[in-house]
Amino acid sequence: MASFRRIPKQITSKGVRIAATAVFGLVCVVFGILLSSNVNLPPQTIAQPAPAQTNATFAGYPVLKNNSGDYESPFVSVVEKYANAVVNISARTREPEGPWWFHGGGGGYGTSLGSGFFFREDGYILTNNHVVKDAVELTVRTSSGYDYKARLVGSDPESDLAVIKVDPEEKVTIIPFGDSEGLKVGDWAIAIGNPFPQQGLDRTVTVGVISAKGRSNLRFGENSPIYQNYIQTDASINPGNSGGPLLNIRGECVGVNAAISSPTGSSVGIGFAIPINLARAIVPDLIQSGKASRGWMGVWLNSVTEREAKRQGLNAVKGVLIDSVFEGSPAAKAGIRSGDIIVRFNNQDILNPNQFSVAVSTLRHDQSVPAEIVRNGKHITVTTTVADRDAFLAKAGGGQGAEPGNPDGVTWMGMDVVPLTDEIANEIGVNRVDGVYVIRVYPGSPADRAEIYKGTIIRNVNNQPVKSMKDFRNIVHGLRGATGRVPLIVQDPDGTVGLKAIRL
Repeated sequence: MASFRRIPKQITSKGVRIAATAVFGLVCVVFGILLSSNVNLPPQTIAQPAPAQTNATFAGYPVLKNNSGDYESPFVSVVEKYANAVVNISARTREPEGPWWFHGGGGGYGTSLGSGFFFREDGYILTNNHVVKDAVELTVRTSSGYDYKARLVGSDPESDLAVIKVDPEEKVTIIPFGDSEGLKVGDWAIAIGNPFPQQGLDRTVTVGVISAKGRSNLRFGENSPIYQNYIQTDASINPGNSGGPLLNIRGECVGVNAAISSPTGSSVGIGFAIPINLARAIVPDLIQSGKASRGWMGVWLNSVTEREAKRQGLNAVKGVLIDSVFEGSPAAKAGIRSGDIIVRFNNQDILNPNQFSVAVSTLRHDQSVPAEIVRNGKHITVTTTVADRDAFLAKAGGGQGAEPGNPDGVTWMGMDVVPLTDEIANEIGVNRVDGVYVIRVYPGSPADRAEIYKGTIIRNVNNQPVKSMKDFRNIVHGLRGATGRVPLIVQDPDGTVGLKAIRL
């Protein structure tokens, strides 16, 4: 609290006159000395207009000189040039009827809204997979107010990206792809969305900075993307802005707005965008075949611990630790072994397993790239040629077939399952229960997408108890040719028992 003091009453009017006379005399003496000493006083200061220049600042924000000679935010020219490329997407979906794990007909219809943007003049639009997921009808509204029926060209739930297309009757604005790898924390970020044009809220613009890169292990519900390498920004990404572009100061798209982190569902300054380099890698596949093809090396990964980093002589806790190598895989052929640490891959520093998985998955199969590994404290560079991941999963039982992908059990939906023996129960510290034990989950597989982990105990499949490996084989064999979601009762590695669903 501010404190106030009264003027002391001891000062009389006569005293004030005497003091004022003395001060006036002193000022006159000082002024005379300055004049006699030829001291140059500064000229009178008058507010002057800012000098002509290209860049300036105002209240800490950059400003530019426009064609009219006025200063304005540099964001203005970006928005004026590219905002019309952003569209609203209305997705009409059929509500499921019957048990929640199967999608059937006969239910009502719902409508969800999102954003997207033109990246080709012939009507191709990039957006999020979750914006168009399960849509039976897609409608796109452009900046001119035109409504177009759109078709789904391709989608990729594992990265949460999708491409749709309209046949425009107008000249459309497109946004060029930039380079998300070159982003730096602190760079300006401009988010544009077109969430609710029906309410007059089209092309909303928010501005912030790149807050962080490489965010992963985020959970947005049942269908969380497998490949996560998010850009974090404090530019507000509001509900309905999903699928809109995140632009740099040059007007290039560096990310696709995807999600927010908030306890209330509103934007609180933590937004996430999918790096455009990830989109750049899979968009051609989505256009050509409707789905993304992914590279595969045949390794199972662990995080590098502080102890392991010190043992191997690393200057930081980074890279990925090779847990095991699949026999005959590209990694095995390149000479990579269990216990190796990959610190660089395809000329990029590797920080963690998720970043490495994204780097591998975005490569074309048969592409050869260098990998720098650390083995017993020595740095070794090898060359590996990535394979096609889907071809491997099909061969290893990643589809519905319960084919023998491991000698002791069954490989189904991208997970290796073995009997839950007394020895395994003792080793993992749980009581012996009926069920089967998951010893491995293949990255990007249906089991991985269902959040089933190594160490999970499967106790019930499709409402049928699993008391033995024979029960498990019979149940999954009976699911051949089925579609939809299958419910599982599982015991997670932490002991939690819950319900999960795997999509066939």
